[in-house]
Amino acid sequence: MSQRSRPGSRSDPHPPTAVAPSIGAAGPEARQRAADHGGGYRLTVAAVGLASLMLPFLVSGAAVALPDMAADLDASVGSAQWMLNGFNIAFAALPLAAGGLADRLGRRRVLLAGIALVGATSLLVGLAPSVVAVDVGRVIQGCGAAAVLAAGAAVLADSTSGRRRQVAFGVLGTCFGAGLAIGPLAAGALVGAAGWRSVFLLVAAVSVPVWTCALRSPESRDPGPSSLDLMGLALFTGGLSCLSLVFVQATTAGWATPGTLLPLAAAMALLPLFVLVELRRADRAMFDVRLFRRPAFVAVVCQPFTVTLGFVILLIYLPAYLQGVGSRTGLASGLLLLPMTTPVLVLPLAASHLAARTSIRTVLTSASLLIALGALLMVTLRGDASWWTLAVPLVPFGAGVGLAFGVMDNAAVSAVPVRSAGAAAGMFNTMRVTGESLAVSAAAALLTTLSAARLRETGIPAHTARSLAGQAVHGQVSAPNHGAVAAGFTDAFHTLGLILAALSVAGAGLTCLALTPRGEVPPPHSGFQEADDGHAMSDVRRGSSA
Repeated sequence: MSQRSRPGSRSDPHPPTAVAPSIGAAGPEARQRAADHGGGYRLTVAAVGLASLMLPFLVSGAAVALPDMAADLDASVGSAQWMLNGFNIAFAALPLAAGGLADRLGRRRVLLAGIALVGATSLLVGLAPSVVAVDVGRVIQGCGAAAVLAAGAAVLADSTSGRRRQVAFGVLGTCFGAGLAIGPLAAGALVGAAGWRSVFLLVAAVSVPVWTCALRSPESRDPGPSSLDLMGLALFTGGLSCLSLVFVQATTAGWATPGTLLPLAAAMALLPLFVLVELRRADRAMFDVRLFRRPAFVAVVCQPFTVTLGFVILLIYLPAYLQGVGSRTGLASGLLLLPMTTPVLVLPLAASHLAARTSIRTVLTSASLLIALGALLMVTLRGDASWWTLAVPLVPFGAGVGLAFGVMDNAAVSAVPVRSAGAAAGMFNTMRVTGESLAVSAAAALLTTLSAARLRETGIPAHTARSLAGQAVHGQVSAPNHGAVAAGFTDAFHTLGLILAALSVAGAGLTCLALTPRGEVPPPHSGFQEADDGHAMSDVRRGSSA
């Protein structure tokens, strides 16, 4: 994935979750390469699709396996949380850097390295003797996943054109959706049948044929890549890590302790410094922060925090709630999530057609309102809820997310001039994965804090209450305190639903306002040429790709 767009670049709107590279029209050499590799084309699409299928499974599958893993390895609340956070931080921070390396070293080479790294670390995690080994393995696994995400999309973009490119990215988007939809169910079945280690051993086994297929992919690289933004990468990764550490420390030690306040201060220093460094680097920056001068782009970038944030929180912590409070198996909890995950698989394509008939603004606003409705209905959540009762909030929630996934990438590149489409796509998808990473750690801290507060009201000492609440968030509810913990965790989920509803309503308002056609509310001057503004906003209004 190129860090900046080249002349004539565009970003393909089809993959709903992929980090889109700077996709230029494939040159004659690339088109000839695709034509000469008839079977190679199919193997390339299969390899990238299956590799991309593994990525959401590594998130949702790990969440379903977490309760059994924590109990088996006798993990503390904090160390268990890093099994999720370590992967998410590396996965969020490194796609842009991995794309830059792919441009230099070769896109197929980086893709193969990423698949090999994911497979090897999955084997190590599946055989790990301690939670420390699991946490270290998950961090390295996140690095491999970032390489697969960036290099896989770049390989498809460079080696295909026309109808073949549409089909390839359609398969890529479908694989991401399938990973999200079937991940909890498949992981639950594996955990129930063969234990938590089987989730990671399956990924290790699948990576072997995927790597073999990827060998047939054509190699390509950028003849004139820009310099790597090592300072920006270090500041961004450091700030993200410190912010995640804040939430982990708040979960285990409380919000007012030095272990929480010190990383918070570090994050507040590193992230603004990152913005300043990126402004100084301008066209050579990892993040072209000048794009944030555009209201339409700001609105689209906020979508991950109002759309996918709630989805990822439920995908990660609702199985733990159903297993701990509801005493259900991993397979049963996966089945109960189908009303939310199935729409994410089937609706993205319908959303793109709907946007073509109306506008991206209409689809995104409607999606946020559907999510707000589902979040409000979370107040009906109970540990013993039936499939039908759970479907009441989860269906509108999943429908909103599915609609948003179908147009968010398109909206990101349509909200900026054509020359900035590649940078916008990379920034948007990095912000999306970053939002998901922070959501995982922040939701754990919020659910633990709220649950512990409710437990303290019953007379349980503060330290014990925090420990019981932290264990509940990871799906472990002790029998002697089951009633009190279940009530506290349920109330915490209800409050979380209200917060997500408020965020979604705010997101709907921001989207509706910022994507208003120019004839109604002229946007403020953004620093780009007027002709580019008109072109970008016209594309947003029509729902077309930039």
